[in-house]
Amino acid sequence: MMGELILFLKKVRILLLKNTIWRKYSIGPSFHAGARVRIWAKRKLVIGSHFYIGRDSQIEANCIIGNYVIFGNKVAIVGKYDHHFLQLGTPIRLASQIRDADYMWKGLDEITIIEDDVWVGYGSIIMSGVKIGTGSIIAAGSLVTKDVEPWSIYGGNPAKKIKARFDNEEDLVKHKQLMVQNHSQKP
Repeated sequence: MMGELILFLKKVRILLLKNTIWRKYSIGPSFHAGARVRIWAKRKLVIGSHFYIGRDSQIEANCIIGNYVIFGNKVAIVGKYDHHFLQLGTPIRLASQIRDADYMWKGLDEITIIEDDVWVGYGSIIMSGVKIGTGSIIAAGSLVTKDVEPWSIYGGNPAKKIKARFDNEEDLVKHKQLMVQNHSQKP
């Protein structure tokens, strides 16, 4: 009985977040956000189906996130140009920032793209404007500053390719076939 109540309350919480605070964003079905998650985008945020974002995580950049993506706890997507640090005669703390309505500096057109079937590990940071390819894994604690190849595992600071996700081409082909067969959404 108590377990059913907790599950019900979690569903109500997600519905409230999606339909009030995050209503201006496109968030697909089967969305889950852990406690203390923060989401904000200046112009565009599109999240596919079956997205999981763990507790204490944040998205603070324009993003397109695919289907079947998982963010561990304390994952962040942050902008490279959130503060106009070249504003002459103004300390960074007082400089214009991307959240300002009249902000007209770098970063406005950057879009972070995270394709389908991606896992971003605990405590990772993704800088705005990068693309994380389909089927990739970002190791815990990584700092992603450049694009990530599809079907690969990246880790470190800055993140570099560690290895391919699958050991051989046959397993990759089989995975793709089973994903299409079992989930009717091509990853």
